[in-house]
Amino acid sequence: MPAELFTGLDHVGYAVADLDEALTLHTQTLGWRLEHRERNEEQGVEEAMLVTGDGGPDAARVQLLAPLGPDSPIARHLQRRGPGVQQVAYRVGDLERVSAVLRERGFTLLHPSPRRGTAGSLINFVHPRDTGGVLLELVQRPA
Repeated sequence: MPAELFTGLDHVGYAVADLDEALTLHTQTLGWRLEHRERNEEQGVEEAMLVTGDGGPDAARVQLLAPLGPDSPIARHLQRRGPGVQQVAYRVGDLERVSAVLRERGFTLLHPSPRRGTAGSLINFVHPRDTGGVLLELVQRPA
């Protein structure tokens, strides 16, 4: 079993109440570039992925997540904790394999199988109680 399960840090996700307002702050004031924006009904969010540097696969990325309704996980996060960092995402090459290894090591994943994430990626989450209070997102980018 390989010691390294992750291929890199994929992005940091921020919960925001208003996506357009957050986009203005991050692009016009802080200088990030919008890479991708979409509405993900399955996850209950409208999201924007921002990039800096050369925009290549290893460039720094920030994801802005706004709730589509009051019952979405992001809405609940905003109600409990307010806006700010919601998750840290680790990039993986094979989400099914990494998920199986993490389960064998005693970690709780939030979903029994991968879900659709940003721009066709596959995702799952590791429960914060198993990671020192940080929600970890596992991201397998599309081929």
